[in-house]
Amino acid sequence: MKAFLTALCFLAVLSSAVAQNPQAELTAKAGLNQQLNAQVPLNLPFRDEHGTAVRLGNYFGVNPLVLVLAYYQCPNLCTLVLNALLQTAQDLQFDVGKQYQILIVSIDPHESPALAAAKKQIYIQRYGRPGTEDGWHFLTGDEAAVRQLAQSIGYRFVYDPQTRQFAHPSVITVLTPVGKVSRYFAGIEYPPNEVRLALVEASNSHIGSLTDQLFLLCFHYNPTSGKYGLVVTRVIQFGGLSTVLVLGTLIILMIRRESSAGS
Repeated sequence: MKAFLTALCFLAVLSSAVAQNPQAELTAKAGLNQQLNAQVPLNLPFRDEHGTAVRLGNYFGVNPLVLVLAYYQCPNLCTLVLNALLQTAQDLQFDVGKQYQILIVSIDPHESPALAAAKKQIYIQRYGRPGTEDGWHFLTGDEAAVRQLAQSIGYRFVYDPQTRQFAHPSVITVLTPVGKVSRYFAGIEYPPNEVRLALVEASNSHIGSLTDQLFLLCFHYNPTSGKYGLVVTRVIQFGGLSTVLVLGTLIILMIRRESSAGS
């Protein structure tokens, strides 16, 4: 009898696990595979918040870009991601539309430009800096274009018909002016200093200060942690170069002093 009850309990647990498998399998399909230096397809067709047909490449060419894949009717995670990005943008000295662009692309092919326009209005008003209209973009597109863009940056998402929602990772991606993946920031917090450095690096130091550029000489991006860490070799090289320059300057000064004394 005891063995029978044990077997019955085991079957009950197994049945429950099987019943939950479809949901678990859907969730497992969502995630992120970092593909640094991957090229996004610039010829992909989308529609902007006005309903105008555009190409992804329209938003590249001059400045680095922060790309966010989300959907406008997302009840939870997407709003957290966009709000966190807004907070980071407000903390940055760089201006959206001047030093960099922000591009939000809906992963839901059924969402309309009207939804994109409403979302844009909310965020540019909250950002509150002039010129943002030309720098913060909200796009919609068909499933094929969205899937191709997502695959190019390693972003995996899946629709759950039970909840009528998308399972997807929370991440923002920094792209270079030519559309190559430069950095990822996962989660729902994006440290302004880290994002600033990522934008400077993605721009090939065309934006940012001399301090930013010197910092990047000694610090290296760690894709696992999503942060910049000190590179000891570079520090030693930089220190050695500084020592040589100081010694060289001292020797020149001594030679000039001796020459002056001799004359």
